[in-house]
Amino acid sequence: MPHTLAEIRPGAYYDSVVLMQLQRTLADLPGVHDAGVVMCTSANKELLEQSGLLTPEIPAAAPEDLVIVVRADDAEAARSALAQVDDLLARRRSTSADDDYRPKSLDSAAKMLPEAGWALISVPGRYAAGVARQALELGKNVFLYSDNVSLEDEISLKNVAAAKGLLVMGPDCGTAIVDGVGLGFANRVRRGKIGVVAASGTGLQAVTVGIHRLGGGITQAYGTGGRDLSEAVGGVTARQALTRLAADSQTEVIVLVSKPPAPAVAEELLALARQSGKPVVVDFIGYSPAEAQRRRGGEEEGDKIRFVQTLDEAAELAVALSGSDGGQQTADGVSIHNSQFTIHPFDRVSTGSTYQLRTPHSLFLRALYSGGTLAYEALLLLQEYLPVVYSNAPLKGGPVLDNPHESRGHTVVDLGGDEFTVGRLHPMLDNDLRIRRIHAEAAHPETGLLLLDVVLGDGAHPDPASELAPAIRAAIATANAAGRKLSVVAVVVGTDADPQGPDSQIDQLSAAGAIVFTRHDEAVRAVGGALTGDGGRRTTDSPRPTADGIPNIQYPISFSALNVGLESFTDSLKSQGAAVVHVDWKPPAGGNEKLMGILARMRGKKLVTAQD
Repeated sequence: MPHTLAEIRPGAYYDSVVLMQLQRTLADLPGVHDAGVVMCTSANKELLEQSGLLTPEIPAAAPEDLVIVVRADDAEAARSALAQVDDLLARRRSTSADDDYRPKSLDSAAKMLPEAGWALISVPGRYAAGVARQALELGKNVFLYSDNVSLEDEISLKNVAAAKGLLVMGPDCGTAIVDGVGLGFANRVRRGKIGVVAASGTGLQAVTVGIHRLGGGITQAYGTGGRDLSEAVGGVTARQALTRLAADSQTEVIVLVSKPPAPAVAEELLALARQSGKPVVVDFIGYSPAEAQRRRGGEEEGDKIRFVQTLDEAAELAVALSGSDGGQQTADGVSIHNSQFTIHPFDRVSTGSTYQLRTPHSLFLRALYSGGTLAYEALLLLQEYLPVVYSNAPLKGGPVLDNPHESRGHTVVDLGGDEFTVGRLHPMLDNDLRIRRIHAEAAHPETGLLLLDVVLGDGAHPDPASELAPAIRAAIATANAAGRKLSVVAVVVGTDADPQGPDSQIDQLSAAGAIVFTRHDEAVRAVGGALTGDGGRRTTDSPRPTADGIPNIQYPISFSALNVGLESFTDSLKSQGAAVVHVDWKPPAGGNEKLMGILARMRGKKLVTAQD
């Protein structure tokens, strides 16, 4: 008879990637049906309960406690699996160790690499603000990947940084490209003439990927974090980044991307954009200021601000304005290629030049996104087709899911939301949560269409399709066995230079039965058409000329950084030729809040913590 057994380790801390790998190794042991290795946050307890892995002792565990739980054939198999945990952890440390000495603190790391201008921070949110303060005290710009950092901490950190002439990108900043080096989750794109300021990770990725695919290149791409453009934060980082790009002689065109900013922040950014004297492409997703409503494209004489409606359109217009696309110029010097029925370089559709996407009107869309901005853009575009779409991160005034773990009607879920990522890896690194959701949606009698994003690049899962493709194949089989047709649409966001290889990803997903796109707006519109009855049919014109032969502007890699948190970010920086020192960080005082406060007072510093 199956038996579930848990072990709780108070105050234990491991890199989230280590926990993911341990969970997968345990699940593969003989006699083990399933495993969970997570921090005991409320969200993770709920996920364990949904997976049938919540044992009686887990609810009382603290958020800083580590839980290791297995469900096996019997009690003996479960105990045998748990008995191997320490050996598996030791084995992992020995195989991942390198010859580099790893300092225990930022101070020591800074002495080892004094030229480092950046600190990458991806520790749990309740500790992140304190680490970021230390980095600022050392004169480092901060890439703050950590989420669940309080609004008060964000405002304080950004104001301190601005006073020092430093940037704080984040919190919850997933992507940036600085001096040709990708930070966090970033795609490998050529250097060029276009600078980007984006509030989000996947929004920035989609734009930079589109620019690369169309033959353009990037000078700098700054992330700000999702709350930066709120009224409370005031766009501190976005204004700093825009000012830097305006002053950069290599940047000829600027792109601004975010969900709708606070109105006052939007107007301030647009004013700064005009002062730059450079063409600026703006995609405030779903935001329509009066000037944009009058005429799209900013055709007023002398006005260099151009408004677009999707991330792919932003990339297309930026490349045209930079003169990198080789296309025909219109009278005003700008050429926007009609992309709705065009396959661009590197674009692939799984069934060739024509496909037919249909789903019964009685069934619903279930979109499972790893990228928050892509999910938001999907909601915006689906407004043209569907009257009601539920989401855990809806458009303003849109219907909210009562339970983000359960779909309702047409649903778009951002699996990178805080409710899913506290104490566990982001879904761009760990497919486990999305695969479980795919299986659950496929078994639901109301599901007729699945929509997925597959985001490639440094820092992301090394081969996401190898795990998603079998899940897609099984989902289609589950629906077929129940007498339903299930269509699956996947959007691959990546470049030909990314380590995962977009062709390999597309081939695996297509072979599993998915219809694959490489433009997000086209995929969502095809899905909308299928749900409203036009069949979602797409035919293709002749492909545009490829970007072969377009020069990559070369600069020496001078970027260097200190990394605190995910070891995979250190590996990514090294693979790109950047200098990096990895800090062997552990929570102070074992995560005990009282002792942390005492230590902070002993250091003569005020410690401000945020609740996860």
